Amino acid sequence: MIVITSLLAAVVPILFYLFLLWKYDRYDPEPLGLYFRNFLWGAVGAVFLAIIGTEMLTFATYLVYSDEKTISLLQTVAYAPLIEEATKGLFLFGTVISRKFDNMTDGIVYGGAIGLGFGMTENFLYFINYGETVVGWIMLVIIRTLFTAVMHCVTTGTFGAFLGYAKFAPAAKKFMFPVFGFVIAVFIHFAWNFSVSFESTSLIGFLFLILTISLFLGTFARSISMERKMIFSELSEESALGLIPPVHLDILNSKIRENAGWIDESIRKNYISLATTLAFRKMQARNSAGYNRLFYQSEVAEHRNKISELLAKPELLADL
Repeated sequence: MIVITSLLAAVVPILFYLFLLWKYDRYDPEPLGLYFRNFLWGAVGAVFLAIIGTEMLTFATYLVYSDEKTISLLQTVAYAPLIEEATKGLFLFGTVISRKFDNMTDGIVYGGAIGLGFGMTENFLYFINYGETVVGWIMLVIIRTLFTAVMHCVTTGTFGAFLGYAKFAPAAKKFMFPVFGFVIAVFIHFAWNFSVSFESTSLIGFLFLILTISLFLGTFARSISMERKMIFSELSEESALGLIPPVHLDILNSKIRENAGWIDESIRKNYISLATTLAFRKMQARNSAGYNRLFYQSEVAEHRNKISELLAKPELLADL
């Protein structure tokens, strides 16, 4: 019974978080297949490697030091933050190099998904092994669901944000920003684990994490807002060229685009997808070099042609 209850307590809230994270990326939602692959990496691959890495470091520590209490503290405040952030972030590098990976928002979403997967599995392991009383178990579920699992989402999402920013940044920043992002992720993880390891500092830990989560959500919102402005700017150029009707500019970068009635319903979703992708590809082409720039430029031309063909029928624009 405890296994089933623990499984439900670990899985259900995390799936809810996972849905909210994906849904909030309103302008260019990530492909669900790739999104869940990142989530599953966090839930399985990252946990497996983290266990191996932590055990190896612990074994090495025992060779030179044998105090159980000190080693346990080292596992919590030093080994876990370093190893877990490394194993969670490892999969992000493969995701970031994809040409479908667009910007900082994508890094937050994919990194957050990995963190949630890791938090889910870790929560399950804690729920079935700790909490000697019913009240103690319930408190464990509440704390780990509202704080520890979210901490994993925030740390890997933060690392993902730095990777996403670095992808289209100048050469010097391509190396510096991932390093900064990883260091920040490890520090957040360390600060949380350290503070809740002692009763005297646990309140500081909760306040620190609440502040960190607030900053993370603020950064996420800011990234979404930047996407909105970028879409308007890039499509304004297309409107000036006669591709995008001017009346559509304030619709394609707002929630209104999800409403029916502003264009023929048979093409609305496809039109939104093509126009949004066109805006992103233009931005990426401008900030890339070599073969990548050629790829993005070909994508720009392809999406312009598709939009032109889609809007070619006068009856589809009758309401403009």
